[in-house]
Amino acid sequence: MNDHGHTEQEIADRVGSPGGKGVLRDAVYGAIDGTVTTFAIVAGVAGAGLSPVVIVILGLANVLADGFSMAAANYSGSKAEHDNARRIRKIEERHIDEYPRGEWLEVREILSRKGLEGQVLDQATDAITKNRESWVSLMMEGEYGLGGIDPHPLRAAITTFLSFLVAGMVPLLPFLFKFDSAFVFSAWITMATFGAIGALKSLWSLSPWWRSAGETMLIGGAAAALAFAVGTLLQV
Repeated sequence: MNDHGHTEQEIADRVGSPGGKGVLRDAVYGAIDGTVTTFAIVAGVAGAGLSPVVIVILGLANVLADGFSMAAANYSGSKAEHDNARRIRKIEERHIDEYPRGEWLEVREILSRKGLEGQVLDQATDAITKNRESWVSLMMEGEYGLGGIDPHPLRAAITTFLSFLVAGMVPLLPFLFKFDSAFVFSAWITMATFGAIGALKSLWSLSPWWRSAGETMLIGGAAAALAFAVGTLLQV
């Protein structure tokens, strides 16, 4: 559990420099997808009875190509989110210049929905609208639901790619090192990876570690079973 102090200085430092959303979502997203898609390829090719060399080639191609594709998509999505926030900010700044009374009323409405009323409501509205940056920030949050922390597209992309690469290599390790019963070993370490990802994810959740691990293992196992079943049906 994240804890923090409540002295005036600690509060000022924390509120004045919020940490943002971080990279948790991107890391979990990349790791789970990397493990699922790579093992799905392993299971599908193994189910079709093809050579371990084919498994390694297709697996490595997936880790690199699909990992890069996911990173690029995450970058583009985060960049679009960032650009949209900038566009909306420009609109609000223009509206403040052109329709100050209407924007004042919008701030008043937002504050009234937070529980303020009467003279206190008007005073708070006047105080916020005297500072242009505070005015725009409140409108961004209250009218559009956009926070004051901009996304970091490049950081999101790098995190996604690295987590996809590391987790996605796990199902291929038994084939790269030419283990006996490589597919069985791959299945076990892949499920262990799903469990580890889920357990780590529980550190940022209210769910117990075993439930988070079980949910992640269930999702990954279902994808792998589907791929293996398709590969078996197409076996030549």
